[in-house]
Amino acid sequence: MSFARDYKQQLLRALDSVDLDRVEGLIDVFRRAREEDRQIFVFGNGGSAATANHFACDIVKGASYGRDRRFRILSLSEQIPTMTAYSNDVGYESVFVEPLRNFARPGDVAMGISGSGDSENVVQAINYANSIGCYTVGLSGITGGRLRPSVDLSLHVGDHHMGRVEDAHFFICHMVCYHFMDTET
Repeated sequence: MSFARDYKQQLLRALDSVDLDRVEGLIDVFRRAREEDRQIFVFGNGGSAATANHFACDIVKGASYGRDRRFRILSLSEQIPTMTAYSNDVGYESVFVEPLRNFARPGDVAMGISGSGDSENVVQAINYANSIGCYTVGLSGITGGRLRPSVDLSLHVGDHHMGRVEDAHFFICHMVCYHFMDTET
């Protein structure tokens, strides 16, 4: 079997591990946040940062443009000057939690993405968000790490390959975005 065929088959198994009821739950969380004019924060490192940034873009433009009801979503992973300032002066573990201290309010949504579920900066931000009464969401893979049991809504990908975990996270994000883009005005 070729590598490409094998990867595709394993990716399909990873996608099958995604609990679609939890994806529907995430859609409900986003609908409620939009209706209540809540802020949504999304963040992650590396490939997860890219997923967070792309997800925020899709929600800001694709699921909001030309609509009366818009989402208030911000990817903390896009805040490069702030991230590098905190990394340099305080520590990389603080790059997401400190901006949340500035902007997050009870009832807002904090969504952390971590392939391993053990990214210290993601876990610290989620713990802070929980402490002030935000609704927390975690996208994880591998074992789920510390993120999985720390959130109100966990979307876990049952695979140990980081590439397939990241592929599945993107799949989840697109299901949420396109729900609003294709079915709700």
